[in-house]
Amino acid sequence: MHLPLLPVRRFCGALLLGLSVTLGVLGWVRPVPAQAQGVSEAGFQRFVQGLWPAAKARGISRATFDEAFRGVEPDPKIIALTRKQSEFVRPIWDYINGAISAQRLERGREMAAEWPKTLTAIEKTYGVPRSVILGVWGMETNFGGFTGSIYVVRALATLAYTGYRGDFFREELLIALQILDEGHIGRDKMLGSWAGAMGQTQFMPSSFMKYAVDGNRDGVRDIWASVPDAMASTANYLRQQGWEPGLPWGFEVKLPPRFDFRHLKLNFAQWQTLGLRRADGEAMPRTGEASLFLPGGAGGPAFLVTGNFDVIKSYNSSDAYAMGVAHLGDRIMGGPPIQGAWPKNEPLLGKDERQELQLRLARLGFYEGETDGKFGSKTREAVRNFQLRRGLIPDGYADNAVLRELRAAR
Repeated sequence: MHLPLLPVRRFCGALLLGLSVTLGVLGWVRPVPAQAQGVSEAGFQRFVQGLWPAAKARGISRATFDEAFRGVEPDPKIIALTRKQSEFVRPIWDYINGAISAQRLERGREMAAEWPKTLTAIEKTYGVPRSVILGVWGMETNFGGFTGSIYVVRALATLAYTGYRGDFFREELLIALQILDEGHIGRDKMLGSWAGAMGQTQFMPSSFMKYAVDGNRDGVRDIWASVPDAMASTANYLRQQGWEPGLPWGFEVKLPPRFDFRHLKLNFAQWQTLGLRRADGEAMPRTGEASLFLPGGAGGPAFLVTGNFDVIKSYNSSDAYAMGVAHLGDRIMGGPPIQGAWPKNEPLLGKDERQELQLRLARLGFYEGETDGKFGSKTREAVRNFQLRRGLIPDGYADNAVLRELRAAR
């Protein structure tokens, strides 16, 4: 689902969705009483009525506004779900294993076989490979199997009222009202995730307005019920975010003995000269550049990832999510499993330790993000720079050894 994960991103769809949203909408998070969450019904209604001038200024009718908020109350369960972001706190191997189940692979291959002409047309029009489109579709809603059951206006209004992520959700709420006012979808069918992401591939309202397209050319942009519209809209979004046609997202590689981990970003010819080989035995691309990505540290699987990997992250800024999308898509198209061994036997850092690690990195001038215990690309970059300074293997992997070094650093 595109949603802002660290800095506010434009898409939620996947925000936090990936797998965590599904857990939330299925009710696997214990409800939290509204009073315990500081949610005031009277305050919420004042907030809603205070939105009317902004809605009116956008041309939204009073009838649409009143109907959209009819009977709407704040949802305290949604507030609890803001703390559940599995992309950032689960080990990446657990996240990927959960994303790429036998059932999901089978379903994905069925969808690839059912929609070949549509996928071919999308590839030709947008230059985004079907593997990535199928990967997003599978990660977001299990190929349309569950697109969310929460009234989007209620979800967005709850988040906007609480001030979660600043003004982001207030803006999304106003755009959702615009979608209703323009008749793109009816109130009863405007269902989605707890974060307001909608449709087969989980677009935020702003993403719908900017990037949704009419894939089946019936005159309607229907990301909810039309598979061609949903897939074409996703491809359009990714292309507009900078997808480079003909360039892979990346692939697993085998590193040579005594590899110098100080190398980070080179062109494919240079990586090959250094002794890297694709794990699947295929030839390196002739053009383009890629960065070395070691999500499990120097001893785990190694990948070369291109700018297109970052484009996937514009859908959801988690490395784990992007790997889930990319690898799921490759597997659907017949690619092999990840061959490298994950460091599953190592003790993982707890939340307090993750926060301590970020705080120590910040005190030493390596890290400027939130000390929230959620590890993403900013933490990885900070760890790598710290490792370089200390003469350690600069793999960017935050583990107990790095935390011990940080505790010893002055």
